[in-house]
Amino acid sequence: MNIFRVPFRMERLAPNSMAGEFDAGYLANLTATVKSITDAGSHAVLDPHNYGRYNGEIISTTSDFQTFWKNVAGKFVSNELVIFDTSQCPNPLVASVGLLLTKSWTDNEYHDMDQDLVLKLNQAAIDGIRGAGAKSQYIFVEGNSYTGAWTWTKVNDNLKALTDPQDKIVYEMHQYLDSDGSGTSETCVSTTIGKERVTDATQWLKDNKKVGVIGEFAGGVNDNCKTAITGMLDYMGDNSEVWLGALWWAAGPWWSDYIFSMEPSSGPAYTGMLSTLEPYLE
Repeated sequence: MNIFRVPFRMERLAPNSMAGEFDAGYLANLTATVKSITDAGSHAVLDPHNYGRYNGEIISTTSDFQTFWKNVAGKFVSNELVIFDTSQCPNPLVASVGLLLTKSWTDNEYHDMDQDLVLKLNQAAIDGIRGAGAKSQYIFVEGNSYTGAWTWTKVNDNLKALTDPQDKIVYEMHQYLDSDGSGTSETCVSTTIGKERVTDATQWLKDNKKVGVIGEFAGGVNDNCKTAITGMLDYMGDNSEVWLGALWWAAGPWWSDYIFSMEPSSGPAYTGMLSTLEPYLE
């Protein structure tokens, strides 16, 4: 495993205002978490898990969002193993296990938002990150409708207009395999649903000369889901020119008995799914 997602709350990092000063204690904990990951040679994805909201309200001020990301990037500008995720969902400092299929985030899971605003917020985050002098790091951008791969071409086509002077944008999509794609059930729709739900997004990436990553995926510990997951990962591997990898959701000591927990040594996915995923690990 060579990539770990580090979700945090924007309000805890910047408690007074989105463009305001950072809380020193929270920043220290976040920095220490990132350092422990990157010192081991892995990538750390900085993921404000806010769903496009700040203090419960949809973020509408792109200038403040740009400043927030400029401030964040400034703290990690020299760490090439940091990845910035410009999207947003709430889980403070809990790491998600990552799997990369090949050698190589803005806010988490925008939803129910104006599509043009989602485009502008992503671009503002990119501009803020690069404006801080962070030139070498990848930037993961997310879309509306919980950034689902299965709805990407119908909802997020306009995000192809995003620009980055460093040409290091990675389109992050999420894909769960239950009936509504929410990742709240251990039941997968079919043994082929994994591949089916990323096929259109794969073609979109190819058509637009973009690259992507599945930033969240999971399935229940059962034969149907195992087959569906390996089918999806095999298909992504066959299309590795546009897919850089996939990250299992989730891991961390606070997840207790969460159905998809990859937390050693007793998480349900750790005990029941890891052996299925190991052939895809680098």
